Amino acid sequence: MKKAIVTVATITLIGISSTFLTSEAHADTVQDLQNRQSQVQDERSDIKANLANAKEEIKEIMVELEELNEEISQINDALVANEEMIDHTNEEMAATEEEIEELEELIDERKKILKDRMVSYQRNGGNIGFLDVIFGSKSFGDFISRITAVNKITASDTELMDQQERDKEEVENKFAELQDMAVELEGMQEVITVQKEENESKKLTLKNKEDELQSKIKNLQLKDSELASLEAQVNRQIASKRQTRVASTVTSKSNSSNDSSSKNLTTVSRNQSKAQPASGSLSTILNAGYPHIGTPYVWAGKGPGGFDCSGFVSWAYAQGGYSIPSSTAGLQYTGVKISYSNIQPGDLVFFNTYKTNGHVGIYIGNGKFIGAQNSTGLAIADMTTGYWKNKFAGHVRRVIK
Repeated sequence: MKKAIVTVATITLIGISSTFLTSEAHADTVQDLQNRQSQVQDERSDIKANLANAKEEIKEIMVELEELNEEISQINDALVANEEMIDHTNEEMAATEEEIEELEELIDERKKILKDRMVSYQRNGGNIGFLDVIFGSKSFGDFISRITAVNKITASDTELMDQQERDKEEVENKFAELQDMAVELEGMQEVITVQKEENESKKLTLKNKEDELQSKIKNLQLKDSELASLEAQVNRQIASKRQTRVASTVTSKSNSSNDSSSKNLTTVSRNQSKAQPASGSLSTILNAGYPHIGTPYVWAGKGPGGFDCSGFVSWAYAQGGYSIPSSTAGLQYTGVKISYSNIQPGDLVFFNTYKTNGHVGIYIGNGKFIGAQNSTGLAIADMTTGYWKNKFAGHVRRVIK
């Protein structure tokens, strides 16, 4: 599945790249490049919107899964409780069956006792009934006693037999109720089991949908990453076009000024530090950053793999043969402070961001500067409008006269 997604993404990317590479041969102007840049940005906006939708769907699925898990947990508890009730009912039924058997045995035993008792009244052990016992009396008083005794015995045994029969009937009724309850509990168990299976099926469906969305997100992220690379490529091409313009402007100004003065470095610092000039030119410094447009911002970064703002300025000047500090604290006293009205390409411009003079860049002309921004990486920015205009307080320093 993952291989298929990556293949689709790669094919899509190749298609996009081919389109841009084909048009690159005809993109001879900055406007053409900007149009391509806009197209890539539009595609990235669509992808980001799809990503947001997919992530929102996953959130909804996670809520449904949580609710299903809770319901499944409750059903499992119900199954356990119902199973315990079934076991308890079966135990009661078994005990009731034993009670019925005991009562039947007791009734049979009582019948035997009654028979034996009647025989005890027989005088000769023959087959003599109650009348023989009564009329075998020796006197009237004995006759009365025998009648009374027989009546008591008969009444007592009859009552005992009746009670045992009632007890037996009551136990049998209880057994019948337990049987009905067992049937009902078994039915409930089947219903609960079906509900559990349905919820497990729903859970599996949601998990599959979540997996599909996660795969979609990875695919979209891959496409966005590749489009970001294409956008950076276009940005570098635009910067290269602008570089040619700036280099031409700087070369013209350099030819009209004293060549020797362009390589003198005046440094005034709190520590009286001095920048050391070497071989190189202002043009080299200005052009150094263009091939690296899009390089990510890295705290304390001082090389092409990653820059922070002061690290880039120091590195760019080093390409032109000048050694200057690599921190804003040192750069804010480097060279000579000049008025913004006299600014020219190559001057250092400072911005009050998280602190006074917290950000620095190299002025390239037409109100723009090149610098390492923590939000965009190494890029060209306009200091005459928006955020940078609000952060610029007029602090400009010239390192090379």
